[in-house]
Amino acid sequence: MASLPLRPARVTDLAEVDRLYDICLRTGADGGDATARYRDPRLLGEVYLGAYLALEPDLAFVVDDGTGAVGYVIGAADTREFEARCEREWWPTLRERYPLDSFPAESPDAGLVAQIHSPGTAEQDVVDLYPAHLHVDLLPQAQGGGNGRRLLETLFDALRERGVQGVHLGVSETNASAIGFYEHLGFERLVVPQGYVLGLKL
Repeated sequence: MASLPLRPARVTDLAEVDRLYDICLRTGADGGDATARYRDPRLLGEVYLGAYLALEPDLAFVVDDGTGAVGYVIGAADTREFEARCEREWWPTLRERYPLDSFPAESPDAGLVAQIHSPGTAEQDVVDLYPAHLHVDLLPQAQGGGNGRRLLETLFDALRERGVQGVHLGVSETNASAIGFYEHLGFERLVVPQGYVLGLKL
């Protein structure tokens, strides 16, 4: 797989934003395609992507194969501040658009709507040491060739410029390939009550 060009995400370009939402969906099943899992194709992106494009646009970067974005990294420099801004500026509109009874109970869509109405927050012990966090998703054609590593290093540089000293991310415990990738970059598993969280000192 060839090394592909990187660039800042065009967060005001609606076509690019739609493309990034599509990437989010097509990588939403432990890196695999989650299209068949959700009734609403934008819902996953509304939870895990849109707020970063809107609130942290300078920390959004893409890998572009010449046809457009085929992978992205997004981040928040200050997780606590980002959570507070989402509560003020992102979740209220989505709560109106997606009432709690929008989808059948126990459906994957209903699970995402529940997150909109009761979003989780990062553990204080984690943000004390690793205040930033990130998400990275690449389509199969962007995987390999060092593209994921280069995307992350671009984000790390941007965070360092802001004086950020550490970054964390959550990953599914069943996504062994992703865990191995992050550990190879120097991430270490953090002990938290729930989930699988990795941290890296910058």
